[in-house]
Order: sequence, then C-alpha cells, then structure tokens
Amino acid sequence: MTDQYIEVMIYEIEKSKEQWREELSPERYAVLREAATEAPFTGSLLHVDADGVFSCAGCGRHLFTTEQKFDSGCGWPSFDACEPGTIIERSDRSLFGTRTEILCAKCGGHLGHVFNDGPTPTGLRYCVNSAAIDFKGTSD
Repeated sequence: MTDQYIEVMIYEIEKSKEQWREELSPERYAVLREAATEAPFTGSLLHVDADGVFSCAGCGRHLFTTEQKFDSGCGWPSFDACEPGTIIERSDRSLFGTRTEILCAKCGGHLGHVFNDGPTPTGLRYCVNSAAIDFKGTSD
C-alpha cells in the first residue's frame, strides 16, 4: 500500500475561488488559479524589453526584473532568475513527464515552469505566462 498525502500550502494571500473570479479576467483566472497555459507567441509581455519589473498579476508581488529576462525562443517570457523568496517550486506530473511548476510565493498563483536548460550562467529558464504577470516600466 502506498502512502498518499494532500499537499497543503498556506499563502500570505488566501481567497476563495469566487473572490479570485471577481478580481481576475477569465484568462488570468484560468492561468493563475487553474494552471492553464496561454498559447505560445501570443502573450503581451513576450517582447517587452524596457527597463522595469514584472509582478504577479494576482497579488502584485515583484517577481522578475528586465535584467533577468532573455529571449529563449520558446514563445513565453523567459527569465534566468527570480527575485529571492518570491517563487515556490513544486513537481508537476500533469503531462508526459515531470516538470517543475513555479508559483507566486505570496498568493500561490501558477506562473509557469522552470527548466534547467537556460543559456545564461544560472542555467535556468523560468518560462512564464504573460497572463500571470504585469509589467511596470521604470519610466511609468
């Protein structure tokens, strides 16, 4: 007999499904709360290169900076690092293999996945849905 367990995560921001649905657009709700994925090369932040910060679209937590962003060619905004303490990683077995899902540490919103095939010295590629993040330029 195998041991089964339920993973329980406690976040600084806890809301009901109804509250999230009221606050988020249908696309953002699907990505952040149901782990959907936007189609590749369709996200509004894929080609943003201006100086600024990328924050969780669910709670506003600062996650990435422009300096951490690079063009991986994968179709989603990619970053080689995140701001310390802002991302939680967990195993994702939803497709044919095991990937590492990334979640906002403040609200638990699904952001995307992280892979260890990045071309920069970190060796990481945080592959993030545009619908899961907002961008604020330093000149805004």
